[in-house]
Formats: sequence, C-alpha cells, structure tokens
Amino acid sequence: MAEIQAKLQALSEDFQKLQSELQTTIASRQKLEAQKTENEGVAGEFKKLKDGEEIYKLVGPVLLKQDKVEAESTVNGRLEFIGKEM
Repeated sequence: MAEIQAKLQALSEDFQKLQSELQTTIASRQKLEAQKTENEGVAGEFKKLKDGEEIYKLVGPVLLKQDKVEAESTVNGRLEFIGKEM
C-alpha cells in the first residue's frame, strides 16, 4: 500500500510541475501575442505615413526623432523575432 501511495505522490508532483511549466509557457505566449499586436499596429501606422512626415520614438521621458527606414526596419525585425519565438 505504501508503494502505491509513493507512486501517486510522485505522479502528483510531476503533474504539478507540468502545470507550472504550462502556466509559464502560456504567460510567455500571451506576452508575445501582445507585443506582436502592438508592433503590427505600428507597422500599419507606418504605411499610412506620407512622404516627409516625421517619426518620433519615446525613450524614457523624451521623444527622439527617428528615420522612417530605421524605424520600419526595427519594427519588422521585432515582428520577425516574435514570429520565431512563437
């Protein structure tokens, strides 16, 4: 009887470990989904920009002017990285 209880205890601990790993994975996936959605929105806004319009990036409490090509490259790189991570 003690052997069965030991096996059940071990299985229960394994199950709890798997549940914890699953929760961590789900949280990571949700974070990546949110980042992907945000970056897709930014990429969509870039497409709406007309020639000559300026782009600013928030760095801490300061808005810094950024080149459109550089900004698009950064966002596309993030989307590519997020896609690989997912």
